[in-house]
Amino acid sequence: MVDLSSRLLPTMARLTPDPTFYPSPKAAMQAPQEELAYVVTLNTDGQKPDALCTLDVNPQSNMFGQLISRTEMPNLGDELHHFGWNACSSALCPTAPHPHVERRYLILPGLKSSRIHVLDTKPDPRQPKITRVIEPEEVARKTGYSRPHTTHCGPDGIYMNALGSPSGDGPGGLFVLDHENFNLKGAWESDRGPQYLAYDFWWHLGHDTLITSEWGTPNMVEGGVNPELFGKYGHQLHVWDLRSRKHRQSIELGAEQQMVLELRPSHDPNKTYGFVNTVVSLADLSSAIWTWYLDTDGQWAVRKVITIPAEPASEDELPPALKPFKAVPPLVTDINLSLDDRFLYVSCWGTGELQQYDVSDPFAPRLTGSVRLGGIVSRAAHPNGGALNGGPQMVELSRDGRRVYLSNSLYASWDAQFYPEGIRGWVTRLDASPEGGLEVDPNFFVGFEGERPHQIHLSGGDASSDSYCFPS
Repeated sequence: MVDLSSRLLPTMARLTPDPTFYPSPKAAMQAPQEELAYVVTLNTDGQKPDALCTLDVNPQSNMFGQLISRTEMPNLGDELHHFGWNACSSALCPTAPHPHVERRYLILPGLKSSRIHVLDTKPDPRQPKITRVIEPEEVARKTGYSRPHTTHCGPDGIYMNALGSPSGDGPGGLFVLDHENFNLKGAWESDRGPQYLAYDFWWHLGHDTLITSEWGTPNMVEGGVNPELFGKYGHQLHVWDLRSRKHRQSIELGAEQQMVLELRPSHDPNKTYGFVNTVVSLADLSSAIWTWYLDTDGQWAVRKVITIPAEPASEDELPPALKPFKAVPPLVTDINLSLDDRFLYVSCWGTGELQQYDVSDPFAPRLTGSVRLGGIVSRAAHPNGGALNGGPQMVELSRDGRRVYLSNSLYASWDAQFYPEGIRGWVTRLDASPEGGLEVDPNFFVGFEGERPHQIHLSGGDASSDSYCFPS
């Protein structure tokens, strides 16, 4: 008898879904704790390229809380931004054409260069290697877009948004890459309707709905916040049919609400709501959190549920851009939602505060925790880092909801306006109580000499990497 096992085992392994793909949010929450954190860093001196840095986050490791590798990009001036995995739990959706892809590659867009980098984590997860670079000319030729910003792994490909056209104007939009060979498929929209400005995107896979938000075209944002453009920055959400790729609805948040940024939909695929932040109100410099939801009439709607006010300050304490206002705006620039849809985390990059809200009722959030680190005026200290500048910016959350990772750089031109002395980069971690509440982990503080850390992702997935097709 011929033993076929040696021949069949490699084939069977390829037909087994990646063990870091989870059918439901609850299954993901029960997964093993992350051991590595990947962080993109920006260099502004023009002397050194941006990098993907790997941190050891395993408390049992003798390298815990330390930088263990740094993978430099091959060019200067990329301004790496919101990267992501080539594949994730959405590959388990019934409609996924490639359920046996691996969570193996990290896709890093250069917001300034329009260059896209593909890094392989499989040979050595502690030292990712660059395997492909897609040049901006190819992005422009095949998609009509430039300035790629955010990466999400969908059931049928890698989705990426772009702020505008190669000229630096609009419209901005979405394009798709192949899961495995990373070839550009082209622009995603079949009918964009009135949509022009772009920023983030996410979806409700079980309801064939995609949501997009608005910031500004490259020419509107690359020089920093421009007071002459107040009223023209993004202030709408857009609703799309995910299958037909057609625009279905625009939702107005109010012309005084400027820069509609991060989208965090409910992780439970049976739910039809999510959260989005606005950076600043022209009325009072406040930031706000909004809940979008599917109304009883079948239309999508939005409601403001949190207002975070500006804090008074003397002119002497403020950078030139804020002196006329005699106040520090919260500048909410990132949010994140725990996998059980219970806690929403809100980064106030201006005031230096990370807030935690219980959003069990998404229309009545309740503040349950707050930590101060850095800030334009307060410069709140870390136990192992001293007085800090920058503030909580990108926020990432572990699958089980117990650990919160923070970095402090936003965007080079904005950094220069609000922290003109220069951002001194850091990443730290907070402990989150299951019932609400936050504490700084005194043993986890990573300083970055001459580099500015931005997006963070965790090995095996985290609260903003995956989307799910099966309820908990």
